Amino acid sequence: MENCFKMMIAMKIMYVANVIVAGAISIISLFYPKTAQKTVFTDAFEYSESIRLIGALWFAIFLLSLVGLWYPKQMSLVLVFQLVYKSSWLLFAAVPAMMNAHPYPKAMATFFLVWVMVLPFVIPWKEVLN
Repeated sequence: MENCFKMMIAMKIMYVANVIVAGAISIISLFYPKTAQKTVFTDAFEYSESIRLIGALWFAIFLLSLVGLWYPKQMSLVLVFQLVYKSSWLLFAAVPAMMNAHPYPKAMATFFLVWVMVLPFVIPWKEVLN
């Protein structure tokens, strides 16, 4: 019983972090994409309207994480999705950029790395895989 309570608290912490971080970044990316290019993406990429696409993805994570505050287990697939896409970005974009000395958003890569290391311990795998 105590483990279940700890898992729920850990999941809610992740959802709160999503609400704060994904919420802020999504608003900046959707409504001020040129500012996002300079701040969120640290000028690592040329400006593109695709920043708004990323903003829309993060806005969806923000909204679903809001729901996750009340229904943490039911919304755990949001966390699984984040684990998959953040791991994929690190593996296929950040690591090659780092190895080839190409620009990439280092703060974002660091944040994603921390997220990818924490999420496997927070996701209720038994419920997800049933």
